[in-house]
Amino acid sequence: MAAPAAKQDSPKGIDLYARFAFAGAVCCSVTHGAATPLDVVKTRIQLDPATYNRGMIGGFRQVIQKEGAGALLTGFGPTAAGYFLQGAFKFGGYEFFKQQAINQLGYETAANNRTAVYLASSAAAEFMADIALCPLEATRIRLVSQPTFANGLMGGFSRIAKEEGIGAFYSGFGPILFKQVPYTMAKFVVFEKVSEAIYKSVDKNSLSTGGQTAVNLGSGLIAGLAAAIISQPADTMLSKINKTQGLPGEGTVSRLIKIGKELGIRGSYSGIGARLFMVGGITAGQFAIYGDIKRILGATGGVEISK
Repeated sequence: MAAPAAKQDSPKGIDLYARFAFAGAVCCSVTHGAATPLDVVKTRIQLDPATYNRGMIGGFRQVIQKEGAGALLTGFGPTAAGYFLQGAFKFGGYEFFKQQAINQLGYETAANNRTAVYLASSAAAEFMADIALCPLEATRIRLVSQPTFANGLMGGFSRIAKEEGIGAFYSGFGPILFKQVPYTMAKFVVFEKVSEAIYKSVDKNSLSTGGQTAVNLGSGLIAGLAAAIISQPADTMLSKINKTQGLPGEGTVSRLIKIGKELGIRGSYSGIGARLFMVGGITAGQFAIYGDIKRILGATGGVEISK
């Protein structure tokens, strides 16, 4: 028997997806912006493991001792702006592509094959999101890796555009896809599966709003830890390729191959402790904030196909 894709009666259509997109934009911007100090330390560990070799707490102390506490907010502007755009495409796109799968397959077929729908929808949404994110992520990494490069988002963005051209913003597009697409696929699938398992034991409609937020937090934390492990090697390569400008005539693929050989498996997981802590917290916060904002906007639920 056919079932409605979205459980709310209104809003509908573009208005509904706009609310999903806005909720996603806010949750990603807030969580990634708040995590800027962790990201600074994580990036320093990835780019200079010989110097920053004292773990996450030691890395914080090293950055503060060398550059002052203000250095921990390096890259905050491009982080908040970039992930605002990315979150809109990621969360809004995820709901949109799930609905398109339902339209094409029918509700029952989509529900019976929901893992595949989650994977395909999250991959498509993330691809679109990364087109928007990549220039700002390149600027952020340059600011973090070279503290004297520029003063903030506009200065860093304009300097890269002037000195290296627009193409420089997308030198890391391959690594960012390699990092973000598997990350997002794992993130959404694990979240959906964990929350689905919880709601098999607990009636969602009987839970208070606080209880639903707690479920989103717990499911998001597990999803974030899984996603961080899967995407860590590509995250390290992304930091490396955006640290400096490539040599004349050196293509992105050749740079990636060279970086991969230099890093090895062990080097690819430099900074994993800091990233597990960061991504786990970020993802838990994202799903909690996303659910709360959707409720405030009257766009509760989403495009749900769980049994």
